[in-house]
Amino acid sequence: MHKADRTRRHEGSDMDAVLGIDIAKAKFTVALRTPDGKQRRKTCPNTPAGFEELAGWLTRQHVTHVHACLEATGTYGEALATWLSDAGHRVSLVNPAVIHAYARVHLTRSKTDDVDAGLIAQFTATQQPSLWTPPLPEIRTLQALVRRLDALYGMHTQETNRLAAGVTVAAVRASIEAVLVNLDAQIAQVTQLIREHIDRHPGLRHQRALLTSIPGIGDATAAVLIAELFDKPYTSARQAAAFAGLVPRLHQSGTLQGRAHLSKIGPARVRKALYFPALTALRFNPTIRAVRLRLVAAGKPKMVIIGAAMRRLIHIAYGVLKSGKEYQATCSHP
Repeated sequence: MHKADRTRRHEGSDMDAVLGIDIAKAKFTVALRTPDGKQRRKTCPNTPAGFEELAGWLTRQHVTHVHACLEATGTYGEALATWLSDAGHRVSLVNPAVIHAYARVHLTRSKTDDVDAGLIAQFTATQQPSLWTPPLPEIRTLQALVRRLDALYGMHTQETNRLAAGVTVAAVRASIEAVLVNLDAQIAQVTQLIREHIDRHPGLRHQRALLTSIPGIGDATAAVLIAELFDKPYTSARQAAAFAGLVPRLHQSGTLQGRAHLSKIGPARVRKALYFPALTALRFNPTIRAVRLRLVAAGKPKMVIIGAAMRRLIHIAYGVLKSGKEYQATCSHP
């Protein structure tokens, strides 16, 4: 479908059917609400064959276009969301916390795949969530590489911990050591693939250059930020920080007021990638050093200061990407 055709359809798509999707690793359940008020359910395998099964089912329901909505729950729903968008449907990816809050407001007591899909369909029909745009192919590839590298590091940590725990059987120790050697080789290979992939795409290469101009952010962190955070059209730095789960959440009820904590809603991979760069920035980045001095003077604990540094790094990163200019310590960034 041509872009102009899709734009015209989206502008006049108020009567599109609504498709609420409850996604899982092996399957997904859909609740279809047609403009005439009818509702139908179907469960399909979460595979390309299952996507085609869904397409055939929609055709038999005489439905051409839908506004599909599913929770943004990691990688399980990305393939289906991309497939629906490529097929010309409108797609929304919604934070699960939003759906949970909507369920509480409507006093939903049961929790099954059918109920969840119906609830998401109702939410979509009444709230009209914003549309999701799938990332560019080069971003999709970078995401896959970054996530693979993260998984390799996770496996490396597990094996290292097993070795450190004390292995008394020589054969087992040799097995762990062999796995670690292989993981080291894989980590080096995937790291090189990420570097080469970014080098091949001028847009990604320019973003990396801008991000690595910020003291504390190196190539590895820049790759994660490009793949997992700045692939979305934010309108403000605070919006980007909120997506990363790095804005404070205050707990207050009546006269009781708790300590503010980071919301931690969003991809943990981004927060993990920013932790050590934040520690470096607290020492060497003039802007963030000033944040540390202010918070230390206010008596804030260490983790609050690190969280503030991570949040400030996102603000600075948003600023350099938006301006297209490398970081300058004397400049004011949003």
